[in-house]
Amino acid sequence: MPNETLARRYATAVFSLASDAGSVERVGSELGTILRTIHSDPAILQYFRSPVVNRVEKEKTLLDSMRGKVSDIPLHTLLLLVRKRREPLLEELVLEYSNIARAARGVDPLMVTTARELSDGEVRALVDRLERTYGKKFEASVTVDPSLIGGVRVAMGDRLIDGSVAGRLEELTRSLFGSN
Repeated sequence: MPNETLARRYATAVFSLASDAGSVERVGSELGTILRTIHSDPAILQYFRSPVVNRVEKEKTLLDSMRGKVSDIPLHTLLLLVRKRREPLLEELVLEYSNIARAARGVDPLMVTTARELSDGEVRALVDRLERTYGKKFEASVTVDPSLIGGVRVAMGDRLIDGSVAGRLEELTRSLFGSN
């Protein structure tokens, strides 16, 4: 696993540059685009992460393929990772940048897992209720997991609210048969 502390340092520096340039959202979006592009094809990912590919050649390839498609800050961040042989940090850097940007907006991440797809109105109602209850602003990401059978599971940082049928059945099993 890449070094999270090092990735956070890079992300903090990139966020500072983006903030000074007034392009926090754009840089975050473009970093995500770069990451998705590199991960879109196993051959591209292998080339990007390969320590045997000449760094100068890799930089030229990245410049040729990314120039004009992304702004200077994400492009030069990518090139810096290549120059420093820290390509594996890209994924963690993008994640850390997203966390820093979210915190700067005063928003906490909210992971919602449901047994079925929720409408936008249902998600908004759930988020609104949690925001009123906890006095915070949340940015929700929703995933569907049919194994929950029904209900919803919400993760807010280190807090988990399990209102799923599967969670309640598991809780019932533990209470009936002990905590084994």
